[in-house]
Amino acid sequence: MTALHRAFYARDPREVAPELLNKLLEHDGRSGRIVEVEAYVGRQDPASHAYRGPTKRNATMFGPPGHLYVYLSYGMHWCANVTCGDGLAVLLRALSPVAGIEAMRAARSAASRDRDLASGPGKLTQALGITGVLDGADLVEPDRGVCLVSDGTPPPDVVVRTPRIGITAAAEHEWRFYVPGDPNVSRPLIPRVRP
Repeated sequence: MTALHRAFYARDPREVAPELLNKLLEHDGRSGRIVEVEAYVGRQDPASHAYRGPTKRNATMFGPPGHLYVYLSYGMHWCANVTCGDGLAVLLRALSPVAGIEAMRAARSAASRDRDLASGPGKLTQALGITGVLDGADLVEPDRGVCLVSDGTPPPDVVVRTPRIGITAAAEHEWRFYVPGDPNVSRPLIPRVRP
């Protein structure tokens, strides 16, 4: 298991996002392989929390790259993002469970199948026990028991690209990436066909 270097994160999130696929996110003895992500491009992206600049809520996004930005969505679900610096980030949307599956089942008792344990951003954080106390955790250096590592599995040769989910602003951009055919993906949409 190898932690990713700071330079890996310090790039355009549209480049980082597909390269995060098949990496492992670990916390509290639980881990999963990243199978779905979305890129958010900061101040030029009306769907991004960073669009209007730094605030107390999004401060982690404007810090160094390679940190975990965790926020509460609609007052109900924690969501986890990987920061790329200067307000740029990648939302972690879905994982394929790898280790600590019994603990994930206990945390996600509503999931009737293992493929539903982390098949969405709120489910992912619940399954791994990620909450707001991990906002700002460093993913490059060991910090608060959370890490993002590579076990040598490369991103898929073919990555599915679709518009992002659950947004209205800048919804036309195909900045959602996922592993084709993976049953843990939140919503396997058919990508748009371009002429």
